[in-house]
Amino acid sequence: MAPITGSQRASKGFEQRPEILQDHANQQPTMETIRTAITAAISNYHDFNPATIDELAEEPSPLEFMRYVSRNRPFVVRRAAANWTAVKKWDAEYLREKMGREEVQVTVTPLGNADAVVEDTNGQLLFVQPYETTEPFNEFLSYVQADSACPLEQREGRNVKYAQTQNDNLHTEYSTLLPDIPSSIPFARIALDQEADAINLWIGNARSTTALHKDNYENVYVQIRGQKHFVLLSPTEIPCVNEQPLPQAHYAPNGEKGELVIERDLEAEDLPFATWDPDAPTERMTRWSGLARPLRCTLGEGDVLYLPAM
Repeated sequence: MAPITGSQRASKGFEQRPEILQDHANQQPTMETIRTAITAAISNYHDFNPATIDELAEEPSPLEFMRYVSRNRPFVVRRAAANWTAVKKWDAEYLREKMGREEVQVTVTPLGNADAVVEDTNGQLLFVQPYETTEPFNEFLSYVQADSACPLEQREGRNVKYAQTQNDNLHTEYSTLLPDIPSSIPFARIALDQEADAINLWIGNARSTTALHKDNYENVYVQIRGQKHFVLLSPTEIPCVNEQPLPQAHYAPNGEKGELVIERDLEAEDLPFATWDPDAPTERMTRWSGLARPLRCTLGEGDVLYLPAM
């Protein structure tokens, strides 16, 4: 979120020397000037902002929360959700009992990289979306558990399944679990003066990854079980991520064995997407990628993370 700054024009200078302003307006910045300005902006941001995520001792007040929103800075509150019913009760046995054979939407990929940049056999970068299907919840959960327990040498050829819909799914397909979470996050609801637009449940294992992306919403993420690792970049670091328009594609099953292949979406327009990965920092770099200072955070059970909107 960039700050909005005001400017004023000196009327006296305009009246006395209009040709000076006119000459200045006609000067086009050189590419080197632009590059220097971008470098300075990224460096200045890091000079005034720490390369760590604030950890709060308790949930912020609405005013404190808005200060983080205004600065576009994340924070973590450890164990803030420890008393939620979901954190206390949700385990595999409980979820199976509550959900049973309810049909849920599942994404399937060969490597766990849903909505990700993939290089095809010709070396071209594509934005590839996962194969989407539905299946009974208990079967999906059993697959995820078995996949987690599968020895590394036996994972080759084994697809990764991830429940990751973002359509307010706790009010729809997971509605039987909704009573186990609070109706709102008070500090966010009061500060933003509205209820959450969506409340989503995501279920996966260590093989599930999410590509570098941007969200247009203020997010409050709560870890219920296990751990999740986050890597965050500030909006100032957009020049670091090498965003490019990419042809769109999707995974599709090929044959009865469940093998997934990439199929191009020939009628879809190219989609701008980040191609640089902070976890592979020397690949697909821009001249500014080396200036990035990713913020890293691991959430444990009951931890709460505020993710600013982009």
